Amino acid sequence: MGPYYIPRNVKDEGRILFIFTGKSLIYTAVGVGIGVMFNLILSALGAGLIGMILIAVFALIGFAIGTFKVPDIGAFAFTKKVGGEPIDQVILRAIKFKKSNNKIYVYDKEETKDE
Repeated sequence: MGPYYIPRNVKDEGRILFIFTGKSLIYTAVGVGIGVMFNLILSALGAGLIGMILIAVFALIGFAIGTFKVPDIGAFAFTKKVGGEPIDQVILRAIKFKKSNNKIYVYDKEETKDE
C-alpha cells in the first residue's frame, strides 16, 4: 500500500483569536484608533463614558468592514452589481473612482464571441 492524501478542513486556520482574520484585525485596530481619538477629546470635556462607547462602536464598524460582504439583494440595483464582494473592496473602489478621473466599466451581460 502506498501513501494517500487525507483531506482536512483548513478553512479557519488563518483566523486569530477565533473570530479575527488578519484583515479584520487590522480594520478593527484602525476603528479602535479612531475611537481613541474621539475618547481623548470627550474625556477632556468630561464625557469619558461616551468616548468608551464610541471606541466600541468604531471597533465594530471596522470589524464589519473587514469581515462582511455586500449582500446580494435583487431588489436594489447597487447590490446586484456588487453583491458578494467584500465591503472594504467596494469602499476602496468608490474612493478611487471619486478621487480621480478613473473609470470603472461593469458589464452586466457576458460578451459572446462570434465563431
